[in-house]
Amino acid sequence: MKIDKDTAVTLRFSVTDAAGKVIDKGTEPMVYLHGGYDNIFPKVEEALAGHEAGYEVTLTLAPEDSFGQHNPQLITTIAKKDFPPGVKVGGHLQGRGEDGEEHVFNVVKIKGDTVHLDGNHPLAGQTLKFGIKVVEVRAASAEEIAHKHVHGEHGHHH
Repeated sequence: MKIDKDTAVTLRFSVTDAAGKVIDKGTEPMVYLHGGYDNIFPKVEEALAGHEAGYEVTLTLAPEDSFGQHNPQLITTIAKKDFPPGVKVGGHLQGRGEDGEEHVFNVVKIKGDTVHLDGNHPLAGQTLKFGIKVVEVRAASAEEIAHKHVHGEHGHHH
């Protein structure tokens, strides 16, 4: 079966940065619903369209085609007293950025009474290389199409 709109696609993948450093070995398969459901980067979806299980490709994605450019407006500080107890570097906090949008902020540094937060994805601003192998392609169920994501193993669980 060819990858087309409303197919469930199982992939094996790895991700490296521009220097070749491994970011994600892709130890678990990934499953997504093909057809513009925003389950995978559009450039990846475009490259896989029309192919079948066994297809392999390596794609280099610019920041705007993956996790976006680094946005300095998403870097902020808050007083440690205003932060939930147990704050640690590497922790996460959900909140609104200066742009008014919901973001997950990563705790990047704690200095004295100040907590430094970054709402950018950790890979924002990086050119990334994706090694992809299509493992399986099947027709998506009506429920998966209605929910706009794949269910079951390696997919979404309700």
